[in-house]
Amino acid sequence: MIEIHLYGKLRRFTSSRAPTGDSIVRVPLEEGDTIADVLKRIGISLEEVGSNIFRNHKYSTLSRKVEEGDRLGVFPDDMQLLYKWYFQKEDDQG
Repeated sequence: MIEIHLYGKLRRFTSSRAPTGDSIVRVPLEEGDTIADVLKRIGISLEEVGSNIFRNHKYSTLSRKVEEGDRLGVFPDDMQLLYKWYFQKEDDQG
């Protein structure tokens, strides 16, 4: 099971829509799952997802594999990270 924290317009994919509350979805994993796989499974179109994706607090790519207990932070395409050049994106290579 992983925890996905959704922000902005992606909050609609959770049961909690309170602006001050947490918007968290818990998703069981399947072997070989990537971030993209779990987002698609809960119904989020990848076109709505921005480049701001964090796996265990590290800036990540959609192709990065996920593991039991991971925590994802996912921001929509209309909430892009300023100064993203200061963050190194992590994928399965590093």
